[in-house]
Amino acid sequence: MMHDSNDSKEPQLAIGFDPGRDKCGIARVKLPHRSPDQAQDQGQASPTGETFGVGVTIDRMRVVESALAIADVVAQCQEFPIVTIVIGDGTSSKHWREQLEQVLPDTVTLVTVNEYNSTQEARDRYWTLHPSRGLSRIIPAKLRSIPCPIDDIVAVILVERWLATQSGES
Repeated sequence: MMHDSNDSKEPQLAIGFDPGRDKCGIARVKLPHRSPDQAQDQGQASPTGETFGVGVTIDRMRVVESALAIADVVAQCQEFPIVTIVIGDGTSSKHWREQLEQVLPDTVTLVTVNEYNSTQEARDRYWTLHPSRGLSRIIPAKLRSIPCPIDDIVAVILVERWLATQSGES
């Protein structure tokens, strides 16, 4: 199903893209509707009840094999009103950015943000979203192993960082 980019009732979406050699984090988020003079939004809950900052509402988060990542992003751009793709500025980002530029529609803007410390921030966010239970609560979060990839959380954080720059925050 193709989307009509002129439909103002449909929320605009962005994709956070955390590329990697073996896997990529991809997060589709609804962009907040804010006028320039509005105060900072305090954050909203995702469809699964997970709260993220800067008014980010998660539409979908997942980790995919790197070989499937570009096709996943392109498919989302064809099906949903994606206006921006946010990619981190890590070591392989130039390669991924070049691939995306070749296949993205002209209606999609590709932006790069600083991804410094985003993995550590995602680790902290994981434990906020999924608090430990039982005896594992006594182990400090920094010493616990995360049982799954967190590249999708990094992808959300990249969108949050981009939105913060759009609203004049640092």
